[in-house]
Amino acid sequence: MKSILILGTALGLVMATAARADDLTIAVAGPMTGPLATIGDQFKQGAQAAADAINGKGGVLGRQIKLQFEDDQCDPKQAVSVANRITAAGIGFVDGHACSGSSIPASAVYAENGTLMMSPASSNPVMTDDAAAKGWANIMRLYTRDDAQGAFIGPWIAQQYAGKNVAVLHDKTAYGQGVADAVRATMNEKGLKEVLAEGINPGEKDYNALVTKLKDAKVDVVYFGGYHPEAGLMLRQAAEQNYKFQLIMPDSIASPEFWQVAGPAGEGTLFVFPSDPQAKPEAKEAVEKIKSGGFKPEGFTLFSYAVIQAFAQGIERAGSDDPTKVAEALKNGQSIDTVVGTVTFDEKGDLKNASYDINRWSNGAYAPIAQ
Repeated sequence: MKSILILGTALGLVMATAARADDLTIAVAGPMTGPLATIGDQFKQGAQAAADAINGKGGVLGRQIKLQFEDDQCDPKQAVSVANRITAAGIGFVDGHACSGSSIPASAVYAENGTLMMSPASSNPVMTDDAAAKGWANIMRLYTRDDAQGAFIGPWIAQQYAGKNVAVLHDKTAYGQGVADAVRATMNEKGLKEVLAEGINPGEKDYNALVTKLKDAKVDVVYFGGYHPEAGLMLRQAAEQNYKFQLIMPDSIASPEFWQVAGPAGEGTLFVFPSDPQAKPEAKEAVEKIKSGGFKPEGFTLFSYAVIQAFAQGIERAGSDDPTKVAEALKNGQSIDTVVGTVTFDEKGDLKNASYDINRWSNGAYAPIAQ
């Protein structure tokens, strides 16, 4: 009897190990700690909700999705280390990274190792443009591009604030400077020239000198390519100088942490974000499920969810978990169904036909404005 029990236990361990070995592992890479950890939390919540939903329906080709979370803190060097760790583990799919400054260097590692990377947040065109130029077919994004965002908001600023003094600032990162340059170019094309354009040093705590400079230049409107910690501090320190300007931001401040930093000084801040996925019928079930766990699926949550869905549908379409074949299947011109809507990828791995909302922060919450 003892021998039978030992044999049964051993057999159970072997079966459990076999089951784990047959899992489909997907890495989720982003800023899980540090000043932008809110984005990492959005990535985790979205990816886990998607994996749970897919696993609950039988998985992908009969395999259960297992997630491995990796922290790059939106730091380029750490992102490369994370990418090397992921590829060394033999993981073929990456939901990430978040910041363009991390995604771009990490993409070279994934390309070299045949890993399929799909970012739910990185918007700098260089990521997919360079990949296409170098023949890397496995670098994709389920998100919008800076040039598309610039083409949307730049002309709107030029029309809305014609005759006003506009400043264009950025935080010198691939993301912040990239989107600010795109907005500046399209705004200029429509006839509005900025009175001030410069970069700031992210991570500083005192922007009073910058605020004074804006005030002396009689700036009415600031477009800032950057993140919520710096934006919130600028607004608070401007308020302390009894100075109010209209702040316009890209998608990075779709997070309650912006209001936690800015407080009432953030009232009226505008930002661009892809048309709200939470309002889409396709997202209803996922939104309710995530909210029931005490998390509001703001920002990049549903885009991370959609990346997991894209991988699952790509694998099923290819009939294989070979990342290269999955990338080909996703870029074959056929649409896929996700919580952010029906999406189609172009030959570079970018989304086709992106649409945007202009959102306004008011009393701690944001909502789209009429355009």
